[in-house]
Amino acid sequence: MRVAAKARGAGVSRLVALLALLSAARAAAQFFDVPYVPTPQVVVDEMLRLAEVRADDFVIDLGCGDGRIPVTAAAYFGARALGIDIDPGRIAESQANAKAAGVTGRVEFRQGNLFELDIRKATVVTMYLLPDINLKLRPRLFDALRPGTRIVSHDFSMGDWKPDRVHTVQKKIYVWVMPARVAGRWKLEADLPGVGARSYELEVRQKFQEIEPFAREEKRNYAVWEPRLNGSAISFIIVDNELAHRYEGVVEGTRIEGIVRTGAGTAEVQTPFRAVRIGDL
Repeated sequence: MRVAAKARGAGVSRLVALLALLSAARAAAQFFDVPYVPTPQVVVDEMLRLAEVRADDFVIDLGCGDGRIPVTAAAYFGARALGIDIDPGRIAESQANAKAAGVTGRVEFRQGNLFELDIRKATVVTMYLLPDINLKLRPRLFDALRPGTRIVSHDFSMGDWKPDRVHTVQKKIYVWVMPARVAGRWKLEADLPGVGARSYELEVRQKFQEIEPFAREEKRNYAVWEPRLNGSAISFIIVDNELAHRYEGVVEGTRIEGIVRTGAGTAEVQTPFRAVRIGDL
């Protein structure tokens, strides 16, 4: 009986060990769910050019592979850069490439899960992942990134979030600019040439960077023409008293401030405007 008990004990130990191995294998499969395919250097160059990377940018590359995007951003655009990859072998390769390029002081590489990385300081985010990973990542981008942050994806889009630009050089490159949050009700005040003081209630519906504003002042309604939202920059036209008033402003949290252009050419007059968020729709 003691022999049988020992055999059962050995069998249980082997079963526990096997389950542990299977669990580790499943975890590894989850970590490496994006196969490594390097982005061609010509595409890397175009991605960074389209993102308009400058020396004061901080580029984060999600799934950095051999580090070519962060290294290029540092070596040829003067930016600071961070790359993350789950594969320790790729991180070692990235560090070697940064050393060879002489940019170790401007780039950093971390081994880890890209979904756990703090990306709040990024001004540019680059990626070459997969469509389902992009969609899982999208809510984190909106939660963490500041308006105006540029996002560039090699080959894959982000579902119904339409890109601001699509560029093709060997491969498709998708570019987005993180939009400010402007959905809601705003009180818009301006002193307009040929009209006088105006205080509109502006209602804005928003889907990503696409906005649909509508204005009213007392009992009168106004259509809002040519609305645009690019990062934190917002513009639109309100026709009042047969004059087109072109609003160009910057969104800063619950405030929008900017100028109104009325008239054209040498007859153009510029006046300031201010809007404050007063509630949700």
